[in-house]
Amino acid sequence: MTTFELFFDLVYVFALTQVTEFMAHAHTGMGVLQGLLLLALLWWSWSAYAWLGNQAGADLGIVRAGMGLAMAGVFVVALAVPEAWHDAPGGLDGPLVLAGAYVFVRCVHLVVYGLLARGDRELVRQVVVSWPPVLAGGALLLAGASAGGSVQTVLFAAAIAVDWGVVYATSRRGSWRIHSAEYFAERYELFVIIAIGESLTALGVGAARLPVSVSLLTAAALGVGAAMALWWLYFDVVTVVARRRLHHAEREARLALAAGAYGVGHFPLVAGIVLSALGIEGVVGHAAGDHGLGWFSAGALCGGAAVYLAGLLLFGRLAVNVWGPFRLAALVVVAAWTPAAAVLPPLAGLAGVVVILTALAAVETWWFAELRHTVRA
Repeated sequence: MTTFELFFDLVYVFALTQVTEFMAHAHTGMGVLQGLLLLALLWWSWSAYAWLGNQAGADLGIVRAGMGLAMAGVFVVALAVPEAWHDAPGGLDGPLVLAGAYVFVRCVHLVVYGLLARGDRELVRQVVVSWPPVLAGGALLLAGASAGGSVQTVLFAAAIAVDWGVVYATSRRGSWRIHSAEYFAERYELFVIIAIGESLTALGVGAARLPVSVSLLTAAALGVGAAMALWWLYFDVVTVVARRRLHHAEREARLALAAGAYGVGHFPLVAGIVLSALGIEGVVGHAAGDHGLGWFSAGALCGGAAVYLAGLLLFGRLAVNVWGPFRLAALVVVAAWTPAAAVLPPLAGLAGVVVILTALAAVETWWFAELRHTVRA
């Protein structure tokens, strides 16, 4: 991995923060759905450039130029997120700016990939096959941005389904190249770190607006504890095993693993982290109160943790062909905790989630101690 790729990733930190704030400002279920659609667009654009970086080093002139253009495009997308569904008076049309910038980012990716593929007939064919879903998805995004309202939501979802679905279907057994399994896995692992880091940033920004108090410090400590638990559950064992399996997989199996476990399977992990951050932000904002956390923040907090655990289950199934019974049990428990978290004081609701996640990490560390030692030796 190059320092330029780390630089490239920074724009996504800002973009994730914008999406979290978008959902917090909307404070509705529809707002969360729309935020998740925006997150899906960002994820797919980032994932595309992770594959590009595996084809040729980011220090190569043409790749660096393409990723630089993409950075500018993603930054425009992030700036337009607050106006993604409701254009502010004055200035350019926010929804159209967002859709246009996203289509630009996707097209730059395929243009650069096409230039790098020269001389590789199979890879050229793969790039050509990828153009129709990207253009069709782009047309749906632009049409949705022009329509606005619920029609925009439907068309944005359709655009994602077309782009994701067709590209995924043609990639699993296609002609993309995974030259370095270690590099590829490391890029996706880094994005999980970025998402967890953004959740801590959102926690810090929210806390900085309030006077320092015991309740605020307690909320901050619990938020850090939740982030630590999320990190532990992902990085402690499963990523090490998945990386090794990707390394030893043959070409078709490697592509299927990369497209499934990483390209698609990591999205629930990122979505779960962002939703959890949204819920923790609500806890911080009402840490000193005695009233219940409320259904919106409790749903984001517990739902985010549940989505993250579901993502871990999916990743484990696709990457190493196992189901995690402890993780499945924790998913059920944390989802069942939602009604209690909604009516209990905010700190109690967050503490319950932290206890569930920490207990899961502790049980797995004990139960799989021998495997853990072997894998990490």
